[in-house]
Amino acid sequence: MTNLAQQYSIIQEPFYQQQSNEVTLYEAAYKARLPVMVKGPTGCGKSRFIEYMAWKLGKPLITVACNEDMTASDLLGRYLLEANGTRWLDGPLTAAARIGAICYLDEIVEARQDTTVVIHPLTDHRRQLPLDKRGELIHAHPDFQLVISYNPGYQSLMKDLKQSTKQRFVGFDFDYPSAELEASIVAAETGTDLEVSARLVKIGSIARQLKGHGLDEGISTRLLVYAATLIKGGVAPVDACRMALVRPITDDADIRATLDHAIDAVFA
Repeated sequence: MTNLAQQYSIIQEPFYQQQSNEVTLYEAAYKARLPVMVKGPTGCGKSRFIEYMAWKLGKPLITVACNEDMTASDLLGRYLLEANGTRWLDGPLTAAARIGAICYLDEIVEARQDTTVVIHPLTDHRRQLPLDKRGELIHAHPDFQLVISYNPGYQSLMKDLKQSTKQRFVGFDFDYPSAELEASIVAAETGTDLEVSARLVKIGSIARQLKGHGLDEGISTRLLVYAATLIKGGVAPVDACRMALVRPITDDADIRATLDHAIDAVFA
């Protein structure tokens, strides 16, 4: 294994609680080297799932947090000026294709559409990556796989993938776990008592019912873990919940009051 592959390898098993048969299905997709699309709300475990699968498959994982300022060069690479001339530096997508890593483009819809089209040659039978600036055509390593994710709740006419891109992937739909499973996840992640974790999940459920009625997004499993971590560290449950579950997601006074009341009721 190359030094670069070792750098991106996941040594320790990430905690991931399977919800259905997604692990088996992903393994089948990887075996066929099919590109994968993972969709779901914020903080529901998409990135953790990909991290877990990279560990389970024993493959390096190169993650890119996509944003609206990202250019094709940010993915492919660029020439750098140095004292002795210029040097080519591979971008993360190019590096992944060379070493046989899983390349994970997180929140792909945040990137400009003229940037995302560079992935097309890697997502069909060609499995190639043209580097026009270098005059080089990379044939992807046999172990290479491309994975993208996004939150469908934030889609709009301006922020969506073209059908020509979507139909190059197999897809997984993620959502928040059932209340019982989510409580066990929070407890396992933080070492918090299961009863406390269940109360946190109840607050999360109340907030998720407000999505579209004052909240753009409900309380994520990630935020529930944050609250449990604070409680485990000695913070009073009510204070931990307001700090981790309410203040980050809304500035609306009425919504805050509603959630604060729910917290008081659950931890009374």
